[in-house]
Amino acid sequence: MTALRAGARRRTEPARLRTVRRAGPVRISFRYRPRVLVTGAFLTLVAAGLMAWTMSLGEIRIPLADVLTTSLGFGSGEHDFVVRTLRLPRTLAAFGVGVALATSGAIFQSLVGNPLVAPDIIGVTSGAGLVAVVLIVVFGTPAVVPVGAFLGALGATALLYLLTWRGGIAGYRLVLVGIAVHALLTALTTLVLVRFPIDLVSSAVLWLTGTLYATTWEQVGWLAIGLLALVPAALVLLPRLQLLELGNDTAAALGTRTQTARAGLLLVAASLAAVGVAAAGPVGFVALVVPHAARMLMGPLTSGVFVVTGLLGAVLVLGSDLIAQHAFSPVSLPVGVVTAAVGAPYFLFLLWRTNRGVS
Repeated sequence: MTALRAGARRRTEPARLRTVRRAGPVRISFRYRPRVLVTGAFLTLVAAGLMAWTMSLGEIRIPLADVLTTSLGFGSGEHDFVVRTLRLPRTLAAFGVGVALATSGAIFQSLVGNPLVAPDIIGVTSGAGLVAVVLIVVFGTPAVVPVGAFLGALGATALLYLLTWRGGIAGYRLVLVGIAVHALLTALTTLVLVRFPIDLVSSAVLWLTGTLYATTWEQVGWLAIGLLALVPAALVLLPRLQLLELGNDTAAALGTRTQTARAGLLLVAASLAAVGVAAAGPVGFVALVVPHAARMLMGPLTSGVFVVTGLLGAVLVLGSDLIAQHAFSPVSLPVGVVTAAVGAPYFLFLLWRTNRGVS
């Protein structure tokens, strides 16, 4: 009986934090959870393995050793074009898109306090989709689709912010307005699609599904720049997000300008989603299911859990792209089809948990 009580007590106690301190000219002091550190290292290895495995498959099979040496620039040159021009940009984009969408969803869910919120539900990605479809179908300029998608996502976020503002931003109002904005923008996108011939619309429909096909180094470069700017910004704002989760009154009493913090977090989260959508289209369910799964595994959102969430999103998109490319060969599917096939059942599971009041 004593052993049972001790086991129950261990399960309910929070995970132990370890402290690192270093004295000297440059003082270092921080705390970390070993479980988060180990999980992050494991996910990094899984992501690297998936990237190497994906690049080794295809009509031209390449040994894993050659994939690694060629990717790092030490190969013989035999597989340079296939690996470095065709396959490496796609796998790097899959990694970056997963990080961008998952971290965006984590911020939105914590900001609103609702695990069923994501940028593809409250209209952010719908704005990107509308602008991208117009550029592809009406103007026939697919080269500027990433830029247009990014601006469309930010424009939808600005519209959402303006419609939600009533002397401040409330979480429930953001969700309700976001659903309405999503419905409006989706209807406008459908209107554009049905007004033009099928030969013009087909490429737009493929983009709307979410695809990494024909990813270029230019797209990877813009994705990398966006992540290098936005992920540190999100980490800087994360303490304010944690205070906001305690309630507006508590956060204000602790010196947080609540509305300024909300606006900054909303901008960063929307920009992360915009960066991901600009690179691969609106890849569905990543921003919805990954943050919730990370929270179930790791606990409340901290800096370490935020990084783990991004890595988990990368693993999901990399694994989905591997399946999309090779599981149904010779047919290649858009990566968004696979993420939807994985995410939709999990979304139903979340709804079931929420209805039972245990989420």
